[in-house]
Amino acid sequence: MAAETLCTRWTMVLVREMIAGSTRFGDLRRGVPRMSASLLSQRLKELESAGVLTRTPVPGEPGVHDYRLTRAGKDLQGVVEAFGLWGQKWIETQATLKNLDPSLLMWDMRRNLDPSPLPQSRTVVHITYPELALAKRDWWLVVHPTAEVDLCSADPGYEVNLWVTTDLRTMTAIWMGLSRVGDMGDKIHLDGDPAIASTMQTWLGLSPFAAQAKLAP
Repeated sequence: MAAETLCTRWTMVLVREMIAGSTRFGDLRRGVPRMSASLLSQRLKELESAGVLTRTPVPGEPGVHDYRLTRAGKDLQGVVEAFGLWGQKWIETQATLKNLDPSLLMWDMRRNLDPSPLPQSRTVVHITYPELALAKRDWWLVVHPTAEVDLCSADPGYEVNLWVTTDLRTMTAIWMGLSRVGDMGDKIHLDGDPAIASTMQTWLGLSPFAAQAKLAP
């Protein structure tokens, strides 16, 4: 019965997104970008029926709901972490780096970014993947003095503090903990505030499983 509830397509990835803090339909879609809106809606209803989450209308926002994990849903955190650690440990690296999604990568980088090494003023990092189509080529991470981090796929109009130019494969490898910024040589180009550039490995939002050593051949 547990398998019937949890092992349908995308379900555990959706639960992972909620454990990471997403509560709105739009944010859940950004966290699981390959999942269609109709399937997402269906899975949310199924998880609600199973007692894994609750759905509450947002006051003053007609048609908008807040999705929260129940005690049963929160109890899945250990399962999600075990999935991630197993994948980081055993899934073959080259196969992983062939299945890249810039939206998902940037969304997770935004969520896990550590603002503490950055200036106390607003900091804007512009990341460009030259090999991608125009719609997915440019991203802006905006770190506010409140430590809140925004992700923009259109120019927010702020002064940029650091320009990062690299390819998606290189950035994904860094995010997964397979490589480090300082070891990438000409595969990554940093231009702007030298203090922000020098601490990029520290503030960059890495995968929560990046510390797990790879054992796959």
